[in-house]
Amino acid sequence: MPDGEDTVTVKVIEGLSETSSEVWNACAGDDNPFVSFEFLSALEDSGSVSAETGWLPQHLLVEDAAGTVIAAVPAYLKSHSYGEYVFDWGWAEAFERAGGKYYPKLQVAVPFTPVTGPRLLIRPDGDRERLTTVLTAGLQELARQREVSSLHITFCTPEEHDHLVGEGFLKRVGKQFHWHNRGYADFDDFLGALTSRKRKSIRKERRVANEDVEIEILTGDDLREEHMDAFYSFYLNTVDRKWAHAYLDRDFFSLLRERLAGNVVLVLASHDGAPVGAALNLRGRDTLYGRNWGCAAQFRMLYFEACFYRAIDYAIENNLAKVEAGAQGPHKISRGYLPSETYSAHWIRHEGFRDAVENFLTHERAQNRSEMAMLEDEMSPYRKDLPF
Repeated sequence: MPDGEDTVTVKVIEGLSETSSEVWNACAGDDNPFVSFEFLSALEDSGSVSAETGWLPQHLLVEDAAGTVIAAVPAYLKSHSYGEYVFDWGWAEAFERAGGKYYPKLQVAVPFTPVTGPRLLIRPDGDRERLTTVLTAGLQELARQREVSSLHITFCTPEEHDHLVGEGFLKRVGKQFHWHNRGYADFDDFLGALTSRKRKSIRKERRVANEDVEIEILTGDDLREEHMDAFYSFYLNTVDRKWAHAYLDRDFFSLLRERLAGNVVLVLASHDGAPVGAALNLRGRDTLYGRNWGCAAQFRMLYFEACFYRAIDYAIENNLAKVEAGAQGPHKISRGYLPSETYSAHWIRHEGFRDAVENFLTHERAQNRSEMAMLEDEMSPYRKDLPF
């Protein structure tokens, strides 16, 4: 950058303890809780994110000539591909079979969180176009300095994706299932947008789910440590059943309650006065994000009620525009959650490997969009006479 008032400096910090919530959040904003200082620092301070867990923070900060941080990026040096939800295990295997070294790689993401949101964080009063270019160049330079095989920016916004593709990144399109609020007055109003058969099915599921349990929604000051204790046990039960890895430790949930209680929306089910299951959501400015589910015992239809229908209830009551129900799950379509595209951008250092990945992504995009169209056309529960 030229000398003078327009000079900016790009710095790398190895943890949010090297900055402050005021500095970081001035760039992150308050639309999406997952890129907030509070959420990301809870991951680091609990030990869920660290060099030992294979997520070494390498966050970028951009300072202006006066030393004010005007942009930032949550970035991590990764020694594996766990906890990302945009899968590149096949790429790693192919590259290493050909004699390359895929790890470490540089990952721009919110760890363990398949939620779309900003990844290039820029203060509202900053020059967005210029700083987006600065951040992109800074990430590429960091990738070169760390001698990584690749740089991955996952679950970024469509606008960021378009910019990155314009800078030579490879485009990747995935899918999730989201519910959109069409201005519904209440849940029955939403049901009126569905076919008769789907309305009856959902009413039956809700009736069955609520026969044996009591459900409450807890947020803010109503959340207590005993609720986080219960939820953590449910979380571990889900991990054990799926033969998965418990990425989040118990301390994370305490820090989440301490730092973001107003954003946490916990749907808690109890039987005979004892907690038996729960769905953990986080609320953004206009979206409710479903994150984790777990239970201690099996109750019919409770999963659908706690994770999907209560989320819709909450969104309608609080005038939220959308519910994002997390990764995977075509079974969500019949509950009103339609396929939605997600976006990632990938920068590969090795030219030959880049060409191979680009060819793979071209075919994957075509297959994914064809599958999305088929799912919505054949499985959508909405009436055909409505305009969506």
